[in-house]
Amino acid sequence: MIELDRVGKRYPASPGSDGQDALKSVTLTIEDGEFAVVTGRSGAGKSTLLKLVAGIELPTTGTVRVNGQDLAGSRRALPFMRRKIGLVFQDHKLLYDRTVFDNVQLPLDITGFPPKEAARRVRAALDKVGLLSRERELPVTLSGGEQQRLCIARAIVHRPSLLLADEPTANLDMDYAQDIVDILRSFHQVGVTVVVSTHDLVSLRMARPRVIALARGMLASEEPG
Repeated sequence: MIELDRVGKRYPASPGSDGQDALKSVTLTIEDGEFAVVTGRSGAGKSTLLKLVAGIELPTTGTVRVNGQDLAGSRRALPFMRRKIGLVFQDHKLLYDRTVFDNVQLPLDITGFPPKEAARRVRAALDKVGLLSRERELPVTLSGGEQQRLCIARAIVHRPSLLLADEPTANLDMDYAQDIVDILRSFHQVGVTVVVSTHDLVSLRMARPRVIALARGMLASEEPG
């Protein structure tokens, strides 16, 4: 379960710019097993909300709890908690000098998985997203949609219970976007909690998600899934 209690996030001023309130007193709960979409215009606070849930950022005010843990008060526990979270970043963060296989295996290498088990999991993840036949290629040979699928494979290779995806269909044509949505739905259907940030609801509507709308850093509306 994800719980945000009166959460605010303010980024400090920097040379040439004033400070910014990315989120203002947001209170919401996302239950285990939900498919939730956080939507709103650019600058509404969508990406910030996902970063807070992942523990990448800490709230300025309020409390963020994931599975009962207060993230700000559990810094030592964060690395272990993150092993249960899959992250799909908008800018991919792929290693372009390593193969598709190696990119997906990296999280397992970091956590010390036995090589044979790691290889089995990598191939299962690549098969799930339709890239098993491309495992020895470099990411630069993949299209934008295929690179996004590679990011998803890397995010789920350790079998997380929570998948966070930041603008996963951005800059993709309709067919590729639908492929990504179908993959996300398939994980939700086997019990993974999926939280997606997007400014474009069209591709995601067929997944019948719960819709959480932000506006200027505040909770504007909610629609049940």
